This record gives sequence, C-alpha cells and structure tokens, in this order.
Amino acid sequence: MSQKESHLLLPVDSAWLALERPENPMTITVMLRVEGLTEARFREFLRIYWMAWERFSFMPVRRAPGWWWEEDPVFSLHHHLEVVPGEFGHQALQDWVSARLNQPLPDYRPLWKFWLLPDAEGGAALLLRMHHCYADGLSLLGIFERLCPPSPQQAPVLYGAPEQADMGRWSRAANAWLRELTASESPQADAARGGDIPGNGGTAGRNALERATWRSLKLVNELSQFLVEPEDTDSSLNRALLGRRQCRWSQPVALERFRHIATATGVTINDVLLSCVASAVRKRLVADNTDMDEAVLHAAVPVDIRSRLPADIKPEPGTLGNYFGTVFVPLPVDGESSLERLFRIKHETRKLKKSWQPGLAWALAGSASVIPEAWRQPVADLFYRKASTVVSNVPGTRDERYLAGCRILEQMFWVPQAGDIGLGVSIVSYAGQIQFGVVADEAVMADPEPFLDDCLQELDLFPY
Repeated sequence: MSQKESHLLLPVDSAWLALERPENPMTITVMLRVEGLTEARFREFLRIYWMAWERFSFMPVRRAPGWWWEEDPVFSLHHHLEVVPGEFGHQALQDWVSARLNQPLPDYRPLWKFWLLPDAEGGAALLLRMHHCYADGLSLLGIFERLCPPSPQQAPVLYGAPEQADMGRWSRAANAWLRELTASESPQADAARGGDIPGNGGTAGRNALERATWRSLKLVNELSQFLVEPEDTDSSLNRALLGRRQCRWSQPVALERFRHIATATGVTINDVLLSCVASAVRKRLVADNTDMDEAVLHAAVPVDIRSRLPADIKPEPGTLGNYFGTVFVPLPVDGESSLERLFRIKHETRKLKKSWQPGLAWALAGSASVIPEAWRQPVADLFYRKASTVVSNVPGTRDERYLAGCRILEQMFWVPQAGDIGLGVSIVSYAGQIQFGVVADEAVMADPEPFLDDCLQELDLFPY
C-alpha cells in the first residue's frame, strides 16, 4: 500500500495489541440507552458523522517492524452495525450484553462494531465494542460529546479527523516527554530568579544543576516506589482467568447524594466513589477468610495525562488515541468503618496527585510494542500484578445529550482489565446521575450482581 494508505501505529496505541491475551481482550465497551432511536436514523448518523474520523475505516495489521494502520479495501457499514429485534427486559439485556463481551471482533476488518436493540424495554439500547488501540475512554467520550449536542434540533458542528501518517511522531513525543521530565528550566526563568546576569556570580548554572539533580532524584524515587509497591494479597480476586466474562450495571443514583457526602466530610466525589469500591472489595476478602490486618489490595485507576504532556505533542481536541497513565491506589480494605476507609482513600489520592506515576506508566506501556516479544511479559507483570481490579471513572456531560435527534437516557462504559486482572468497575456520570458497572471473569466472580450491590450499599453507611 502507499504511504497514504498505510503507516505505523503509535506505540501507545499498538501497546494494547502487543499486550493482549486471548482470555482478556483489550476491548472497550460502551452502552447507551437512547429514546426512540431507529435503524434508519442511526445508520445515517454513522454514515455522515461517525465515519468522519478516518481511523474507523482502518484496521491494525501486524507487519515488521510493528503494527500498521491499513485501510479496509472493502469497508462497509453493513459489517459494523447489527440490528437485533426483540423486547429485552433488564435481566435479558444484561445477559445479552455479557454474551457480546465474550464475542471476538473479526481481525480482518476494523476492530469496532455497533449493535442496536431498538425495541428494548426502557428505550433503545445501543452497544459499541472497540479495540483499545483505536482510542482510550476519554477519546471516545470526546467523540460522543461532539456528535451528541444538548438539543434535538442542533446538529454536530465540529467533528471528524483525518488519519495522518507521521513516522517520527512517537520519537518526538518520547524525547519531548523526557526533556519535560528531566530538563532544567529555561534561561529566562533562571534570570527571573536572579540567574546569570552581570554581578550575580553565575548562580543560574548552579540553580539549573540543582534543579536537574532534583528532577533526576525524583524520577529515580518515583520508579523505585512503583517497583517496590507490594503485590496484592492472594484471594478469589486474583485467580487464573477463564476468559468468560459477565457484566452488570446499576440503576442511576443522583449525583447530589455523592456530593452531599463529599461536602460533609471534606473530600472529593471521586474519593466517595472509590470508597464504595473499597467496601465491596473488603467484603469479598472477608468472605475468603483473609487476614484483614495484613491484607494488601490495589486498584488500577486510569488517569488522563493530556494536560501534562508538552504543548508540541499534546493531542488536538477530537483526536483519537491513548493518552492516559495508570496509578495504583492502595485500597484500605482493613478499615472497618466507612469514614475510616474514606479518609484513608483521601490521603492516598492526594499523595498521588503530584506523582509522576501516570506519565511513567504511559511511557512504559508504550514501550511494550517496541521491545522484543520475550520482554513483554515482564513489562506486563510490572503493571498488572500490582492490582486486582481496574476502577475507571468516566466523567460525562452535566446536561442531557441527543444522538441523531433522540434523547440519551443513560450511558455506560466498561474498560478492559488487562493481564491477569479479572475485575473491572466503571463509574459513569451523566446528566446529574451516576451509575456503577461491573465486568468480571467467571473465575473471579461468577455473578457480579452482589458486588455491584455492595458498592451502592456503602452509601447507606455514611452518617450524613
């Protein structure tokens, strides 16, 4: 193929192909409940708006020296939209979505597909499955925000992006990121602090050296802390995976309920949400007869790093790709009260706010596709043996949105768990409400419903 039709994936995108395992595919799942959405409306929506992103007509192909984007020569929307008739009730819909999670996407086409259930009870259900190499959750969220305006009479204004070949992009990104991490500040900043100007004795050089030394020491310290973080306690949450998954999701809960607890306790809403997950995990460990005084358990939490990237490599709004790192938050599973767990989570999240861990994780994950295959498993273990669950927090819009002129009632995301992690918890906010979603490998959790209930029951334990 020509240069225009074929080019290398960025390592941060191809990493999700390099680290993929058959029993734990790296696929993002999105479900929207859309009032009155019909096949004709949605097909037109896909043709005009969705396909404005050229990447959706490309598929990743393994070819030396790595993974390449190649345009599908026989691309047709017919292959990427399936309409499923039937009046699916809540339980039937959850079982049907679980079955789709276990259905592989064909690797001879672009790795994404929509299913539309126009007659589902409570509003049409729209399901999207997409491989992580196309985009991270925030990229997808940004696309839906652009394509789903706040009024049924309003059409999307800014949308779409060309898929451009840029062979040197990753090299520039890596070099700029390292310079940002380790370099001393600019000469102008030195002068502003009394640097090398006549009469100051050359203090700017010493200041620059001190800052470079401090940054280098911080980098070593951050890496050391990441490497020596203890692995999770053996439990039913970290068994060998079977490759069969079940998913469940909650009814919407008013965002104001979480905000009230956060305000009363002086924490953030995100702290309250993570505390709910910690409580549910604790109940699982107690059921396993774990020694709770010695128990260690981490949650892998994706963190957007777009704002931390140097300006010359920061992605443009609406750009597809993977721009997040991962922090491993210790969950206070030994805490016996809801308030103790909440305040300890606050301490851990504050400690990680200034950490370089997300940027380091982003860079290390990106290395997976450019290192020899024999080294990939150690890189994967470095990340995925540090946690027993993935917790993703997807911030949606505060107002209701409309897809193809039809009101979106609910939205739900599930992200892949990666490696040997078999449990994923998704927390999605949209239009003043929050929903919890759980996906679990059957070896870890045959029925995710009780775990989901435990997450929500934690709210009743707060004395506010």
